[in-house]
Amino acid sequence: MSVGQKPIFIAILGTDEAKLEQTAQTLMAKMRKIKGVADLEYSQEGANPSTLIKINNELASDLGLSVQQIGSAMRPFVAGDTASYWLAADGQNYEVNVQLPKSGRQRIADLADLSLTSSKIGPDGNPLMVPLRQVVDFVPGFSPQVLKRQALQRRVAIYAATEGRPAGDVDADVKKAMDSMTLPDGVRFDVAGNAQQMAETMNGAITALGIAVVFIYIVLASQFGSFLQPIAIMVSLPMSLIGVLVALLATGSTLNVFSVIGVIMLMGLVTKNAILLVDFTNHGQRDGMSQHDAIMAAGQVRLRPILMTTLAMIFGMLPMAIGLGDGGETQAPMGRAVIGGVITSTLLTLVVVPVAYTYLDSFGKRARRWLRRGHQDDVPAAEKSGVAEAA
Repeated sequence: MSVGQKPIFIAILGTDEAKLEQTAQTLMAKMRKIKGVADLEYSQEGANPSTLIKINNELASDLGLSVQQIGSAMRPFVAGDTASYWLAADGQNYEVNVQLPKSGRQRIADLADLSLTSSKIGPDGNPLMVPLRQVVDFVPGFSPQVLKRQALQRRVAIYAATEGRPAGDVDADVKKAMDSMTLPDGVRFDVAGNAQQMAETMNGAITALGIAVVFIYIVLASQFGSFLQPIAIMVSLPMSLIGVLVALLATGSTLNVFSVIGVIMLMGLVTKNAILLVDFTNHGQRDGMSQHDAIMAAGQVRLRPILMTTLAMIFGMLPMAIGLGDGGETQAPMGRAVIGGVITSTLLTLVVVPVAYTYLDSFGKRARRWLRRGHQDDVPAAEKSGVAEAA
């Protein structure tokens, strides 16, 4: 697995290299103790051996040397500098690179013996020649292979994979380890990887779920011509969540993006059973049946089509729930969530929806009678007597 494919990515931002290194090592020590963290890597590992040049600014200034002058002199000494181009007889242009010979740049002592021309004049009237060792200290060290910056700050990164545990659980433990640390001044964490993507996806899925519920209510209210009956129908929605959680727990699946998509699908699937019951009950009451008799008849008549559609959905989603085919295990939580939600919503809908419909329908009838009685009380007495005489 490459670094870019690892689900855990933690960036540490700051300006002080020593503080970044200390923070990274402390966090990695904590992450090694977390169960499920595997293949931990640090972006600064494998740094190249290097030599740091520290200039004595005060002494260099007294001797007539500037930092820019020293740097400009060191570059052609070590890396070389293109002075001009040479046109060969074959018509090709070649760069003329000025550089110390290899034998003169193999040891630090070779560079320390080099002299720079000062801007000050010596007693003999010539510019002073200042050895590098007099104004420069050569310190052995290491330099990173790549320097990364983010938000105008130096960035180091920690990468890790997960093994044996769900990535969400590992991310939660890593977040706790980060929260337990006291960061030095000017250092901060920036979490990316799958944790950030999962959080953004889950927020989007929750928003989509809320919008779906609102639109379902609007459509049902417009079709039934009632603000209360859609509530009785939508009581079946929480019933499906019970089955989703039980199915995921029983199969060892996690609540991931695919299972959340399955929950969104359920919002439209589970309401169909309640719609069959409520619609048939309404027709029965309009035909003169009592509320109780209409509900009992709806349960008996609509039981068969409800079971038929439920079984069709269960067996249709079964191959996905088993995880057949390439990549099937990834999408399996969606099928398992749908099957579990359909089963529990069907069983509980046959009990809960009629009860909710009974209370809401009775409340609606009482509210309508109260409104009609209040409207009649508002009619003036003269109009009432006139209506009575006309009758």
